[in-house]
Amino acid sequence: MPGATLWAVLATGLLSVLLLGDGIGLNLLLVAVPAALAAYFAARAAARRLRPWTAVWALGGLALLVVPALRDAGWPSFLAIVSAFALGSLALHGSRSWLGMFLGSLGLLTSVAESLGWGVRGVRDRMTGSRGRWGVVFRSTVVAVVLLIVFGALFASADAAFADVLSSLMPDVSVGDSPWRLFLGVLGLVGALAAAYTAAAPVRWDGLTVRPGKARGRLEWALPLVVLNLLFAAFLAIQLTVLLGGYDKVMAETDLSYSQYAREGFWQLLWATLLTLLVIALALRWAPRGGARDRTLVRGVLGTLCLLTLVVVASALRRMDLYVDAYGLTRLRISVAAVELWLGVVLVLIMAAGAFGAKMLPRAVAASAAVGVLAFGFISPDGLIAEQNVARYDRHHSIDVEYLRGLSADAVPALDTLPEPLRSCALEEIQRSLRSSDEPWYATSWGEARARDILGDWDPGYRTRDCSGLGSGDNGSERGDVDDPYDPYDPY
Repeated sequence: MPGATLWAVLATGLLSVLLLGDGIGLNLLLVAVPAALAAYFAARAAARRLRPWTAVWALGGLALLVVPALRDAGWPSFLAIVSAFALGSLALHGSRSWLGMFLGSLGLLTSVAESLGWGVRGVRDRMTGSRGRWGVVFRSTVVAVVLLIVFGALFASADAAFADVLSSLMPDVSVGDSPWRLFLGVLGLVGALAAAYTAAAPVRWDGLTVRPGKARGRLEWALPLVVLNLLFAAFLAIQLTVLLGGYDKVMAETDLSYSQYAREGFWQLLWATLLTLLVIALALRWAPRGGARDRTLVRGVLGTLCLLTLVVVASALRRMDLYVDAYGLTRLRISVAAVELWLGVVLVLIMAAGAFGAKMLPRAVAASAAVGVLAFGFISPDGLIAEQNVARYDRHHSIDVEYLRGLSADAVPALDTLPEPLRSCALEEIQRSLRSSDEPWYATSWGEARARDILGDWDPGYRTRDCSGLGSGDNGSERGDVDDPYDPYDPY
């Protein structure tokens, strides 16, 4: 094990002990940087070259860890952390096939056991080969730590201002949370060690291949897909009629309310998009492979299906837009709309692969997913939800305060613009949470810090006495019209 790798692994473990026990924020990125350096030093010692896609995955993973530092909401941060782990694992394995991309995104977990033995052997070899130098380094480090603790404590007790600065910079480590911090330290140490070991000796997941299916005849293969294309075309023709102003006629004939038509149609179209991608994957597996005419047939039939499915995606997003305009934006609605939009991007990539070759398709799909998660975190979903509902209140004087008060501190800038007492009712829970939180700077998101600057020491006081049922709207459109028995904020 190279000395630089060892020091980077130890730094990761130390930072995990000091920083991760206080919450999630910038500290994740601070811990990930030395872990990435450990992998880089190990790969360089093993004579592995830094390839362009490796750099893309590595930088993308680090960029995703910026999301927890920006957003107070936990759900986009969780997506970003999971995606960052997957991209980091891909950077270490360098896969390019569909199976390799899938297994490579999880492959870091398989290296944990072997990396422990590798780390022990590396430390033992270094202690045996340079016992004197390592002894000097160890003793010097211990003396430096002792001096910092002793004189730091003396200066802190001598000056209150210095003590305040020191307490704000250093984590508050108590005896009660020592086991938890020790666990986090071991987790960081083992994670960095596994990353370094994988970088030095990655598993070649691309060596595992899936045999293509048996090629079918042209008629047997194309007939079901042509029929499916005709069904899509007929459906989209009716959709075009509706989009041009036939809502009243369609709802009269189907006995559906406006909200039912918009909401139920979206979910069906989302499933149709997912199933179409499955159909395309199976069709490619059993596609005829006789020559140029077969390739032209496959591209024509599947290209038409992709193009028609893109229109289905647009129709689904239009339905969600209509429903959101009528009943407001929620976390579920913005999430499924983002998924539908990403599926549209995947369809475009499949069409591009059909025209220019499919060699880059697996990595392009993975990159599009990572970019989508990063963009989702950067736009601040909770802030966008609050902005849309406040704007809708300005237009229709209808708002669900009970739902909005459950959002994170990212929503404070928009909710702060509501008139009283709606403002106080919407911000009461968030302000209570901010007051009870004493997280240090490295575990505090920018969204939470901004909310503190806006609210300050504000106390809602008497203005929250009558929040129950406030803001539900006088025209009944927030909770559903007379024909709609559903709660528009029900996730189903």
